[in-house]
Amino acid sequence: MSEALERWNRLSVEEAEKEILPCCGSTAWARGIARCRPIADETALLAASDETWKNLSESDWTEAFRSHPRIGESGAANSSESRPAKWSAQEQRGVAVADDAAKTALAEANREYERRFHRIFIVCATGKTASEILEILQRRMQNDDRAELNEAAEQQRQITHLRLRRWLAP
Repeated sequence: MSEALERWNRLSVEEAEKEILPCCGSTAWARGIARCRPIADETALLAASDETWKNLSESDWTEAFRSHPRIGESGAANSSESRPAKWSAQEQRGVAVADDAAKTALAEANREYERRFHRIFIVCATGKTASEILEILQRRMQNDDRAELNEAAEQQRQITHLRLRRWLAP
């Protein structure tokens, strides 16, 4: 068992919720995960995360979505004040190095997405370039509301896995 997980298992429920919340952004998810303790290892943590995530309401999912900066938003890359901001900057590294034209196109596509779906665009950006993300965003604009909500939820699930692994790392 990792030291982080061992220590976290000993926290009060409230402290455990607060500590793990940045990995997802949903208070209901954090509460659910904290109540699954003790959790033995990374595999069990990811399984508990998935089980909790799939049983949340749409409003819980959208709360998690709102915890993210927009893809390509300059504040994400420049902020180092919080763990989630650092994680977002790492995840969006491919966008941060894009040229101005790609960043502008992504910003415009983000606005169009928000007008259509009334939430920010969520994608697991790790390892993706700005042009790849723009292509994904444009493809997902073809989804109906339900299909897009499910796609966004799946992307959030993947982001949460990455963040949980970072959280466990020494």
